[in-house]
Amino acid sequence: MMLYEQVESVDMLINVGIDVGKESLDLCILLDKTTGKVKSRKFKNNKEGFDSAFEWIIKTACNSPEEMLITMEATGVYHEGVAYFLYAKGFQVFLSNPGKAKKFAQSLGLVHKTDKSDATMLARYGSTQLDNVALWIPEDDDVRAIKTLIRRLNALEKDKLRENNRLEASIISDAAERVIKSTVYLISILDSEITDIQNEIDKLISSNSEMNKNRELLLSVIGIGKVMARELVYLFSAKKFTSAKQVAAYVGLIPKLNESGAFKGRSSLSKSGPSRIRAKIFLAAVCAGTHNPDIKAQKIRRKNAGKTNMQALGAAMRKLIQICFGVIKNQTRYQPQVELI
Repeated sequence: MMLYEQVESVDMLINVGIDVGKESLDLCILLDKTTGKVKSRKFKNNKEGFDSAFEWIIKTACNSPEEMLITMEATGVYHEGVAYFLYAKGFQVFLSNPGKAKKFAQSLGLVHKTDKSDATMLARYGSTQLDNVALWIPEDDDVRAIKTLIRRLNALEKDKLRENNRLEASIISDAAERVIKSTVYLISILDSEITDIQNEIDKLISSNSEMNKNRELLLSVIGIGKVMARELVYLFSAKKFTSAKQVAAYVGLIPKLNESGAFKGRSSLSKSGPSRIRAKIFLAAVCAGTHNPDIKAQKIRRKNAGKTNMQALGAAMRKLIQICFGVIKNQTRYQPQVELI
């Protein structure tokens, strides 16, 4: 599972920064925090590059992996290979928040932005975090497998949406029959692949007792169906949230004020985090607003307080995922707090 643990004696560690690119890795070893002495080198972002980087780090730093802190930013999927590799080698790995790392770079007054300077900045950033460093621990095999399958499922669903739009446009524009036939054929293939991937995810969840129990609990929440349960089982397995508010913030469902001087704008959702999950929660909240007594009662209260339909729906999305967190945390089936209106 994706876990984070507190690192001890960060100030005693040798700090290594890695700027991750699609094809290359820029490494910087901070050899002396006082003088700022560093050693830098570039490697390929592949298995051979990982091996070469490992040998160079050990030789240059003259320390064991356990005595070094690797700081890098999460960059889509490109950081995952080297992160898993270095963790397996015994290094302590810190995946920094890109926004916080950027602010740190600005505080240093850095003018030029290069891969080498970014690696140096990350090494220095890791050295200043002290007690704030939370070490990255990779997910277990089942969670990691589900992550890659969900990523693929998301891509297939986007492809299907594009092909459906093309089919609609082709029909409206009276395109050649061969074009329509080709589009329909591709949609059928995508449907088949989507079903197969969904079944594979469901099999993995069923084979894991903890995830299977969590799915049953989530399905007890009125408004949560198989699609949403599948997404949330992975989310709650990969991320160890400590509060319902933390979950809502991660998915981008907390209110964001829009005010400046005399201007008083309406609050809106922050919309940070995975848009895929947020889009599915939107549909689940629409259903829950009709059939889930707690969500329906909240919707009525919001409307009576003068909130717009979208504001009420945003609140419903937030409450729904908080309810889901509650059933997982307490390991109890959902029990409505109010009677169905």
